[in-house]
Amino acid sequence: MKRYPRDMHGHGSTPPIAQWPNNAKIALQIVVNYEEGGENNILHGDSASEAFLSEIVGAEAWPNQRHANMESIYEYGARAGFWRLHELLKNIPVTVYGVASALARSPNQVHAMTTAGWEIASHGLKWIDYKNIKPAEEAADMVEAIRLHTEVTGTAPRGWYTGRSSKNTIRLASETGAFSYVSDTYADDLPYWIEVEGNDQLMIPYTLDANDMRFATPQGFNSGTQFLDYLKDSFTALYNEGLNGVPKMMSIGLHCRLVGRPGRIESIRKFLEFVKGHEGVWLATREQIADHWAKTHPHKRYERPSEMNRAMFIEKYGGIFEHSAWIADAAFDLELGYSHDTAIGLHNALSRVFRSASQKQRLGVLTAHPDLAGKLALENGLTTKSASEQASAGMNNLTDNERKTFTIMNNEYVKKHGFPFIIAVRDHTKASILDAFTRRINNDQATEFLEACHQVELIAKFRLIDLLP
Repeated sequence: MKRYPRDMHGHGSTPPIAQWPNNAKIALQIVVNYEEGGENNILHGDSASEAFLSEIVGAEAWPNQRHANMESIYEYGARAGFWRLHELLKNIPVTVYGVASALARSPNQVHAMTTAGWEIASHGLKWIDYKNIKPAEEAADMVEAIRLHTEVTGTAPRGWYTGRSSKNTIRLASETGAFSYVSDTYADDLPYWIEVEGNDQLMIPYTLDANDMRFATPQGFNSGTQFLDYLKDSFTALYNEGLNGVPKMMSIGLHCRLVGRPGRIESIRKFLEFVKGHEGVWLATREQIADHWAKTHPHKRYERPSEMNRAMFIEKYGGIFEHSAWIADAAFDLELGYSHDTAIGLHNALSRVFRSASQKQRLGVLTAHPDLAGKLALENGLTTKSASEQASAGMNNLTDNERKTFTIMNNEYVKKHGFPFIIAVRDHTKASILDAFTRRINNDQATEFLEACHQVELIAKFRLIDLLP
């Protein structure tokens, strides 16, 4: 069976209302990345020097040798940039992404972080790329990162962010059971839950756009003014969504060696002044956001169509298209994924099979439907779904004259078109059904066949809405 592992649906068109504390319109979260002393360096046992996120344009790793210029740039972050950021941010909630080996080499900076009350989340054992590292080795580095982090800071990390992660990172972090949140994702403007076997893992998305790393990337920010404008525009858009009743969170990513430079730090100072001009802003750590979300929006598991075996899938959804389990059977073989674990998503998969079927097969689905208020209804022979749907429009409570009218029209309709009159009754009353009946009976056969197929799909959608998110 084909299953697509990526979640392209997320919160969908109706995200949960965040309910931030004090009815805040936005949760603003600032991250200070502390990587200096944890980067690639042969002194750290690595095979080459660092080449990522520095002032050196087109930097390349130097195999088996130290890179003095690169080292000094990272040293600037620890020696000067950190203290400039600390002075600016020491009185507001901040989350530090701390590389464990870097923290171990910077006890004075760690003391300043803890004294300021900042959250220190884990940024891994070393600031290296894990894309080609074996899962067992990456898992071992996580264990050591937690141990060293706890030893150096005095507290175990509750959050995790690798950054230069592998396809296994999120799973491995979740499997530790150690983290109230993982942030190796950029997929949303709100926290969300994932299921990793028996563990429900909260994900708090990070950002690569409202991030000073773009001072060190092609087509990035050339000045603090550009960064400031981008931050202000991002904040304004999200704040307005909060004013409209759908609050979000905004993450800002900072690096000591980048925004800690004199020509850039003012962009953060000016942005914070801009924020002060807005009411209803919750400045929070990621840990605080995680605790709020877990309490306010705890994860709820449900049977997911994409995770069912064939027998269970057909048993559950084989009757969505009336007496046509073959549709569910064929839909099971499509490339289902998280998006199909919703009513609209699964409806699309089932409808694809129906639409691609032959004329004869689709006609079979139409003729499987019972007459509206017909003989089967009188004899209680309808399926549970059909009986409930007809009852919702009052079709189980007809007067003798109404029943006589429907019987006559049913007979005329079937004689003309070759299949029963089908309508998604949930949106109708007896009067509107009769009006549609009168109108549609005069259609030509081809037109009415298409309309009947459309109504069959509507009925299926309503049935799935009763079962799935």
